[in-house]
Formats: sequence, structure tokens, C-alpha cells
Amino acid sequence: MSQTKEAFAKATALDTEIAVSTRNICKNYGAVEALKNLSLDFPRGQLTSLLGPSGCGKTTLLKIIAGLLEPTSGEVEVNGRLVTGPGPNRAFVFQDFALLPWASVMRNVAFGLELRGVAKSEREAIAERYIREVGLAGFEKSFPHELSGGMRQRVGLARALSVDAKVLLLDEPFSAVDEQTRRKFQEDMLNLVAHENKTFIFVTHSIEEAVFISDQIAILLPRPSRVSEIIRPTGFRNRDMGNIRRDPEYLDIVDQIWASLRSYVE
Repeated sequence: MSQTKEAFAKATALDTEIAVSTRNICKNYGAVEALKNLSLDFPRGQLTSLLGPSGCGKTTLLKIIAGLLEPTSGEVEVNGRLVTGPGPNRAFVFQDFALLPWASVMRNVAFGLELRGVAKSEREAIAERYIREVGLAGFEKSFPHELSGGMRQRVGLARALSVDAKVLLLDEPFSAVDEQTRRKFQEDMLNLVAHENKTFIFVTHSIEEAVFISDQIAILLPRPSRVSEIIRPTGFRNRDMGNIRRDPEYLDIVDQIWASLRSYVE
């Protein structure tokens, strides 16, 4: 990272409240060293993308933050509290939807609240709000097999939003949908970040997607993974979404990231 970019990243971090911190995270799978002394801060209320070549440990890091995997060493803090396992302050959106096939959209979205013992009328009112927010109003009684892949992913997102976790962890949530649906999801994600007051940590393989949706992009090196560079797109963040992909800064950052990652692509 250049000194200018590094100084900018540090100054921004100092000015922003941190929701999630990873400190010197190492993760070994037998003799394989997946993560090595990886440290990264995630600003509150913003979306950070984890971007890097296949196999660099993006999903491993996400699962460690979720408490689904235990690091070999190092620690994770969420809102100043040490992570020792899964907790209600984090919600995970899986790449493969992970819906209950026998349950309606309403039941799937409300399921996390049901596990917490929330009364049926209350949990369905909350679920209805997020079903509407992700664009599925009218499909409350439908079942997963009756929905397209994009619609099923919206159900998974609504379920994560409904439990009111402060940190949402998204593992390539748009990878299984067509390009048109993916672009619409990306625009919806920008609206969610703007209005939900949550911290989003987003794994993606797409450079263009990361630049479009992110407040912060952390580029990870190949195994053993650590943070290579932090980029914070700023110039086009408040512009009309329809013009972002033509913005010179957007195009320059996409090219810059590709130049950084090109040598790691087999």
C-alpha cells in the first residue's frame, strides 16, 4: 500500500467508530496455514468487502467473526466484546440460501425470532416488514421450491435482517443469480446500508461488485492470508446509483485492484 493510501486508511479508521476488530488471527487446517496474523477493523454502520483470489481465506475469516470457526490464535471483538462463539449480535447470510424447504417465506424469515421465543404476532409483523423491504411482498405464503434463486436469496437476507443483529455477515450472497438480478441486489444493498444502521461484512470474488457496494475494501493475499491493502471509495458514494459504474474513480479503482490481484490469478 502506498504511504498516502495507508495514511488515509488510518486517518479514516481513527475518525470512525469500530464495530468489529480482528487481531492477529491465525487459522491452521493441519499443516495448511490459511490465515496468518490477520488484523482488520470494520467501521460501524458501513459495508466492508473482503476481496481476494480463490482460497485466500475470505470465508474462513467470515466464519471466525461469526463464531462458527475457532481461530488457532488471535481474537475477534464485536462491539468491544470478545467473540467466543455464535451470538445474537451477528447474523449470517449463506451463499446457498440455507432455507427450510418445508416452511413458507413468512416462517423462514421469522424463524430466528421463533427460536428466541418472540410471540407469533410480533415475529410475523417484523418478518412482514423485511419481506416487504427486500421486495417479496405478496410471497409470504410461498415455499422455497416455488421461488427463483434470486427470490430465495432475498428470503435469506430478510431472515438475517429480521433478528436485528448489529453485524450482518454475507458470504457471496449474490453469486448464484443472473447478472441482471445481481445488479438489482447490489443497488438494494446500498439502500440497506444507508437505512439499516448495521455493519455489513461482505465476501465477494467480484472486483466490480466490491467497488460498487463498499465503503471499505480489504484485499487479502493468497494463503497464508493477511491484509494486503485497504481501499475506501469516496468520490462517487453519494451519486446516483445509475451513474456509479461510469464514474472515473469507480473505473480507476476497479483497474487498480485488478492490477494488484492479476499476478495471483492462475
